[in-house]
Amino acid sequence: MRSEAPALLPIFRSQAQGEILALLLLHPDQEFSLTDLSRRVNAPLTSIHREVERLAEATLVAERQVGRNRMVRAHPAHPAWEPLTRLLELSFGPQHVVAEEFADIDGASRVLIFGSWAARHAGRAGAVPHDVDVLVVGEGVARADVYEAADRAQGRLGLPVNPAIRTPAQWTDPDDPLSAQIRSSPRLTVLGEEDVDGTLAAR
Repeated sequence: MRSEAPALLPIFRSQAQGEILALLLLHPDQEFSLTDLSRRVNAPLTSIHREVERLAEATLVAERQVGRNRMVRAHPAHPAWEPLTRLLELSFGPQHVVAEEFADIDGASRVLIFGSWAARHAGRAGAVPHDVDVLVVGEGVARADVYEAADRAQGRLGLPVNPAIRTPAQWTDPDDPLSAQIRSSPRLTVLGEEDVDGTLAAR
């Protein structure tokens, strides 16, 4: 697990802390077990436990015991909840917002984020991203559906969302310029299976 402050917004103590907060605050009606958080954030359970302890002590999250499971959820009554949620939407939020808005596109087998936001998420230094680049891979995908999803995500994020579409054959074609560029750069799969090269799906 990466323990340094995230390049997307280095005010958080660690990448894991930022991703836990994003998962909880951007889904305030849901609660998660520590095992759920560990799987979704891709961090050891012991690290999740420590981060949740800190967040609970600060009353940023609420928790309850259900049998042997410790369930955690956002605490909207906290005075910092609204501004912190906005910060998380702009920094860690795109992967969750894009996953939700692009989830029901017919024919899409994979949705991923690439470009500057993916590079910052991977820890590469650089300027704060001013947009989010999204690739939809699938057969028979309607361009109108993709652009409608992008408009919805853009409205929630307050950032331009730039979509592109590729068929599965184009995505694996080394002579396709856009696909080759994306595959050679940091990217984050938010819907669909992970790539054979080990790129992890966000969910």
